[in-house]
Amino acid sequence: MLLTRASEYALLTLDFIQNADKPKGAEQLATELNFPKSFLAKILQSLAKNGILESKKGAHGGFIMAKKPSQITVSEIILAAEGKAPAIFDCSQYINTCPNGAIGTCNISPFLTNFQHKIDTFLQELTLEDILK
Repeated sequence: MLLTRASEYALLTLDFIQNADKPKGAEQLATELNFPKSFLAKILQSLAKNGILESKKGAHGGFIMAKKPSQITVSEIILAAEGKAPAIFDCSQYINTCPNGAIGTCNISPFLTNFQHKIDTFLQELTLEDILK
């Protein structure tokens, strides 16, 4: 699991919001982006809870960017959207987990851990601005 639909929707929604001239509500965003409203609303709330978006109340309320795209990492977005850090393989994120019960005997574990570290570093350095160019 690296990116699921939640991450995809988060990235596409952030692109849409950062280009908007006024706050956009969940219902309006869901309609304009053709995303399921309830699913998108959960993603938006999580993005706001994690300081990526800001929620404005009132008749002209909705969501706006809380930070500039250059200040938001793709890693932050994925963590907010998914509720957990991205993992390339089930066992690659934590050295103590192995779906096959082969901790200590897996010959590819060092490779998987190194690969995961490289992906983590890449996503922590990549900003929303970088991918929207």
